[in-house]
Amino acid sequence: MGFFTEMFARPRPQDHQRYRAALALLHSMSNADRADIGIKPADFPRIAREMSTR
Repeated sequence: MGFFTEMFARPRPQDHQRYRAALALLHSMSNADRADIGIKPADFPRIAREMSTR
């Protein structure tokens, strides 16, 4: 049974880890930092996707 698990299990893509790190960075910013660069929490997923592909 272990063979089938290894055969069908896929490793997590690197982009996903970078996306999570970028999202954590955005959430850790203070409100003053967010206002300074002009982003809103609704923009976080889009910005994190852009950051993870670079």
